[in-house]
Amino acid sequence: MAAAQAVPASAARREPRHGLRIAVIWVVLSVAADLVIWFAWGPHMPPGDMSSSAADQQFDFNVLAVIGAPVLIGVWTYFGYALTVWRQKEGDDEDGPGYLPGAVRIQATWIAVTSAIVLGLAGFGTYELIAPAGAGSGQGPQPAFNNGVLAAASDTSWSPNTNNILQVQVIAQQWLFTYRYPQFGGFETTDLVLPVGQQVRFNVTSLDVVHSFWAYQLGVKADANPFVNDVAYTTPKQAGGFTVRCDELCGLWHGAMYDYGKVESVPDFLNWAHSTETQLTAVTKTLPPYALIYTPSEISGLAKFYYQAGVPGAGAQYYGPQYPAEP
Repeated sequence: MAAAQAVPASAARREPRHGLRIAVIWVVLSVAADLVIWFAWGPHMPPGDMSSSAADQQFDFNVLAVIGAPVLIGVWTYFGYALTVWRQKEGDDEDGPGYLPGAVRIQATWIAVTSAIVLGLAGFGTYELIAPAGAGSGQGPQPAFNNGVLAAASDTSWSPNTNNILQVQVIAQQWLFTYRYPQFGGFETTDLVLPVGQQVRFNVTSLDVVHSFWAYQLGVKADANPFVNDVAYTTPKQAGGFTVRCDELCGLWHGAMYDYGKVESVPDFLNWAHSTETQLTAVTKTLPPYALIYTPSEISGLAKFYYQAGVPGAGAQYYGPQYPAEP
């Protein structure tokens, strides 16, 4: 009886090496997918490379995609191979083997590989949050890092290692963004214009509720909170337009809270800044003094005047005729 149940050695040798087959298929497909991701899809990965912060984010997404693709392909390859090769034959009602030789080794390999991937991604993500100096992400009123080094208690904000920074204040309000340029007389406008190759510091705040300033193609996103200055950095690398949206539900017309900015050459930007400063001189004199945060009382009664002067806003609950209904 024992001899009848024994599996002949010749039959065992005829069983293909499934593990090797799966590994070969997986390697070929993974290499092909990673090459396509990095060289074909990668340059078009959002948010693009219009600024330093956007390029950093694009690089991060490409790395994550290149790492994630082999994992996903491995699952698909095994699943497809199992369905094709190990599918139940007609009339075969027997259970599969209860024990797989080498199962302990497979389990140990799986745990080791997945742990290495997870810990590696954790280290990569932590490094990328710190090493690029947080360019493009809201750093909060007291960012924790200064040029990649933990900030001292006396530090009030993270700042790049340069003094040549264009300051732009983003003021959110229901339901639009306005921008102040303190280095050009502190004028305020609904136009966001930036120069190519110039590092920009965004000081983001709100006059009423919580908003979120999201300049998509620049890879810049920072919360706009009342009585808080949220700092974000970027350096535009290409001329062109970009979209600005509010990415935090902020009331009835949140969906309409978007506009467009543009990046220009340095001479064109300077020409725009100086001409706008001159044009808005009278309006600028009525504005509160430039500060990193404002209180609603500072602009009470001025919002309607701002709107009529071409600097629309919703301070003191003036929503303007551009909205068909008030909340």
